[in-house]
Amino acid sequence: MALVEIETFPEHAVAEMARGMLAAEGIQAVLFDSGLASLGFGGLTPVRLMVDESDRATAERLLADISA
Repeated sequence: MALVEIETFPEHAVAEMARGMLAAEGIQAVLFDSGLASLGFGGLTPVRLMVDESDRATAERLLADISA
């Protein structure tokens, strides 16, 4: 399983919502660097939303649909 970054978020809560939305669609996603963002340091180290390389296109399309 090769993970790729599909989005970054300055706030942990927003990253969790995106991860949850992907999970609801059957896409397993993980958050990297969420520790500092949850403490209010998201501007320094944003949360990275990672998915399996094979899910990248679908995950990016789903995220684009909700931000449009």
